[in-house]
Amino acid sequence: MAFPKKAAQSETVMITPPNFKEATIRIIGTAPLVLNRFSTRAEVEEGMEGGDKAKKARKGQRPAKDFSAEFEGARHKSADGWDGINASGFRNALIRAGQTVGVEMTRGKMAVFIVADGIDAADGVPLVKIDSAAPEEFRAAVRNKTGSMDIRARPMWRKWACDLKVRYDADLISSESIINLVARAGEQVGVGAGRPFSSMSAGQGWGTFRVDAGKKAAS
Repeated sequence: MAFPKKAAQSETVMITPPNFKEATIRIIGTAPLVLNRFSTRAEVEEGMEGGDKAKKARKGQRPAKDFSAEFEGARHKSADGWDGINASGFRNALIRAGQTVGVEMTRGKMAVFIVADGIDAADGVPLVKIDSAAPEEFRAAVRNKTGSMDIRARPMWRKWACDLKVRYDADLISSESIINLVARAGEQVGVGAGRPFSSMSAGQGWGTFRVDAGKKAAS
């Protein structure tokens, strides 16, 4: 038995244009900031190019460590010479903080972005400028993946601040919620090495920040 075909229904999908806004939020560090830029790329590439021969040549040999070079290599520096924080670190912190109040990660990824102040002169990573004096050389004992102990030199800022430029979809999140999201990210997630929320550990209590009440936002 043949059934009559249903009449095709004509539907018009209305799509509104993007409604992005930008807020500049002053944040003040509430704990020291320690950064750990991936600075051993050349060594990794050398090992990959040399293969097993390079590994055998290095086996049993441990050259003297240049702490000053390691300290400098762990810094994100722009072409203009200022120090910065990887902008993706702040964006990841906002997305993670959103999960604490029920915002799904996929939705958070589409709602919030960080406007960079510049890029890393070495590898082009987008950076947020650190408003602070030059960092001090901080040395700490760490455990390598092999279980052996090592001493690493890293840049540390005991006092620091940033003017964080957040670009957000105003159809998905309000300007007030953006400020609260940044505040949660500073208290509960943090940025840099040793931050409270990390996939590797519970952190060292570093990299936390608060929103400056005197300069919250300017859309």
